[in-house]
Amino acid sequence: MSALNAPMVSELASKLDRKIQNLQVWITGGLSPVALALAMTDWAWHVTGSPSTLTCLGLECGMGAVNAANPEASEDPRFSDPGWKLWPFWTLARTQHLQETWWDNATHLRGMEHHHQDVMQFLAHQWLGAASPSNVPWLNPAVLTATVKTQGQNLLQGMTLGMEDLQRIWGIQPQPQPSNYRPGVEVACTPGDVIHRNHLVELIQYTPQTRRVQREPLLIVPSWIMKYYILDLSPINSMVKYLVAQGHTVFMVSWRNPDESDALLDMEDYLKLGVLNPLAVITERTGGVPIHTAGYCLGGTLLAIAAAALASPKELHETHQIAPLASMTLLAAQLDFRDPGDLGVFLDEAQVALLEDTMAETGYLSGQLMGSSFQLLKPRNFFWSELVSKYWLGAPVVKDDLSAWNADVTRMPASMHSQYLHRFYLHNELAEGLFEVDGIPISMEDIHLPIFALGTVKDHVTPWESAYKVMRLTRSDVSFVLTSGGHNAGVLSVPGTPFHSYQKLTTQADTHLDSPESWRQKAPTFEGSWWPEWHRWLVQHGSGTVSADQHAAKDALEPAPGGYVSVRYKD
Repeated sequence: MSALNAPMVSELASKLDRKIQNLQVWITGGLSPVALALAMTDWAWHVTGSPSTLTCLGLECGMGAVNAANPEASEDPRFSDPGWKLWPFWTLARTQHLQETWWDNATHLRGMEHHHQDVMQFLAHQWLGAASPSNVPWLNPAVLTATVKTQGQNLLQGMTLGMEDLQRIWGIQPQPQPSNYRPGVEVACTPGDVIHRNHLVELIQYTPQTRRVQREPLLIVPSWIMKYYILDLSPINSMVKYLVAQGHTVFMVSWRNPDESDALLDMEDYLKLGVLNPLAVITERTGGVPIHTAGYCLGGTLLAIAAAALASPKELHETHQIAPLASMTLLAAQLDFRDPGDLGVFLDEAQVALLEDTMAETGYLSGQLMGSSFQLLKPRNFFWSELVSKYWLGAPVVKDDLSAWNADVTRMPASMHSQYLHRFYLHNELAEGLFEVDGIPISMEDIHLPIFALGTVKDHVTPWESAYKVMRLTRSDVSFVLTSGGHNAGVLSVPGTPFHSYQKLTTQADTHLDSPESWRQKAPTFEGSWWPEWHRWLVQHGSGTVSADQHAAKDALEPAPGGYVSVRYKD
């Protein structure tokens, strides 16, 4: 073999390897076989080398079975039907919970790598979830009751729905029509205009609803892995509508859904086109007044990068002609990725390499693949409960505005997503001060803005303890709020709806930082939505009001929600 042909052979070998890796993706549901094998080997060696631990676990299981006569209250949606409180069904539910608790202990053995412990716990939850009595029609009281009541029609309807789904998978029937929640009609319908567009984002400015507005405008940067209208759902659930009604001039970044032609877009493109360019446009249109900023999830991470870069000696304010930032709000956003929550089970070198091979074939990460991963994290909530309802109870899943938005998946360019996984999750460059913008490392310590940071109690994407670390990384006064709910439902805390509460406490810069647990014990609790608290905080860090005409949109390209949110690509 000549040296001239060696690069060609190497490239062909790499392509063949990627083909093999892509076949494994479909077999394993997107999980790396290497990562799974390493975790199982680690666990197996520690189990076989710990006979005393095995004995204790066996005794624990036996004692749990004896105590199964005392059912416990549970928030588990699989066993929410009243029939599970009756014998013998409550025994089945209690046994399921005991098995899950036992396996949680059995997968966390002394000496195992922590990541391998999480992977094994994840695998145990998958097969235990599949074997749950709630999935077996003759063991599920809700299914038995429905079968008697409808004389078996629920099972026939479920079979019909199952056959329709199979025919769609095989291509015999067309895919279902888009949801009844259409952007610009039922959702994303707060009046506004697209005032700027670049290759990656559209910038929406919402129409004022009050005669006078806050002098400082508000730019919201949502996560690039989602359509922006989670913050502008149906009118009764719209954060944007609420903010505009309170007199804020709101600008929203709407991310383009990338395709194979965008494979080389990277983090630098997302920073400059997604945050810095919109800030420059807002600066020009509002006369250079300071700008309030807010970022949701990864949008908050990107916003913090922009804030640190603008605060660095490089003076990007002048380079991009950007007005000073008045404040920064981080909604369920991570700056320190050392504890990534449930997502950590998918994140190691082997798993990222598998994703990179997958993206190399298409130029992007499929939104459907990412959505499936999120479903696997909470199978009892997102997967099995829906299947039982659909196929055993014969009830098609009825989507609300939030679930319809969740199904409107987006893609991520290969280059950007690879950088994001390596630099944030695997190497934690942002928290370590190693992340570079224009070749210069930035530091979160350079941020001296008033910060409003939100964590949600049940967040499996951004654990609130991770969101809390903003106080350790920045040198800012931080008003931290911990609200009920999860990553999405906790953010969408509409005023006037029941069962919402939050805690809030402000920590001054350069003062003693409590642990998350100590903070939670000290912070007072308030009933209701945190939205009014945020509104008051924005007003407090503003400089009064001006006539709404001063911030009126000019030279609109098209009405909101714009073209980027409406474009759907078939995965």
